[in-house]
This record gives sequence, C-alpha cells and structure tokens, in this order.
Amino acid sequence: MTEILEAIRKAREVSKKRNFEQTFDLIVNLRAIDTKKPENRINEIVELPYEIGKEIKVVVFSDDIKELDGVKIINSKEIEEIAKNKRLAKKLAKNTDFFIADPKLMPIVAKNLGKFLAPRGKTPKPIVGDVKKMVESLKKSVRIRIKDAPVIQCPIGTESMKDEEIEANVIKILKFLEEKLPKGKANIKNVIIKLTMGKPIKVEVRK
Repeated sequence: MTEILEAIRKAREVSKKRNFEQTFDLIVNLRAIDTKKPENRINEIVELPYEIGKEIKVVVFSDDIKELDGVKIINSKEIEEIAKNKRLAKKLAKNTDFFIADPKLMPIVAKNLGKFLAPRGKTPKPIVGDVKKMVESLKKSVRIRIKDAPVIQCPIGTESMKDEEIEANVIKILKFLEEKLPKGKANIKNVIIKLTMGKPIKVEVRK
C-alpha cells in the first residue's frame, strides 16, 4: 500500500460518520517559497484523472453559444447588467469555479467584471477549439493557487469515491507541484489529507 492510500484510509477511519457526504481535502504546506515574488504565486487549473464528486460550476461568456449542457451562458448584454449589481457580481465570482470566454468578449468581461474576478484568481480562459471538450476538462479540474501563505488546499474527492481514485487525483497534483515549484519536491514541507470534519492525516512523502 502506498503512503497516500494509507493516509486516505486512515482519514476515513478517524472520521465520525456525518449526515452529509464529506469532501476529501488535500493540503500541501510549502517551504523556502517567497510568496511576495509574483513568479512564486501559482494560479493554475489542473485536470485530474477523476471528477472530485461534487458539482463544478462553469460559466461561459459568449454571444454565439446559446445552449451547452452543464454550464451557465452569459452574453455581453448580461455581463453589463451584472456589473451594475455589485452584490450579484460578487455572488457570481464566489459561486463559480471556472470562467471561460469567447476571445472577442474578453475585453468586455475585463472592463465590467475584472475587479470581481481577478482578486479571486478567476480571470476567464479564452475559448480555444471545442468548447464542449473544454467544459468536460474543467468539470474534472481543480484550481491550484498560492496567494499570500505558502500553502495549497484543494478538494480531491468525496467519501463515495474509491480510495484508488482519490489517490490518483493526489498523485496528479503532487506531480504538477514538483514540476512547477522552483525546487520541486524540496519545496514541499508536508502533505495532509483530511475529510471535511475529520482529523488531518499527514502523508509520509519520500525525499
């Protein structure tokens, strides 16, 4: 059994049964990372091998796409209307996981909603190629973000998922970090897996 798999199983064992489905969270504490330097502030979208078991909300900004399964479509006129309602704009930014936009609408989004989306690291990605495939990819993705503190936290699955599926998601994120961090694995201080209301379980990461 791998160290990751062991930690997932232990996290299940030490967690009391709740009347809702808990989420597995991955917490990666970093070391020797100066978060004041812009190059060390990661904000990337990573596609995982398995969906994390909870709904991922995607918004598409487009005048041309009228209907697309599993997403909310907002046109240019609606963008301007939302921008007039600060509460609505903040709610949209908070409750949406990922935004994508028709390239020609990017300036309109930036002008009207940029101040709500940018602080959350949710600036839209321009639509490239097949929008349906792009949405499918995002539905299996998580945002990996380092802001002020040298720590990364993201969901990796739910209680109903198989341990091996959650493990595969963890491996994908750790590999991404090893490639992205300046000193790779040496920048990883420790790795923790926990359920929403459960105790944190440290993963023994081999140096």
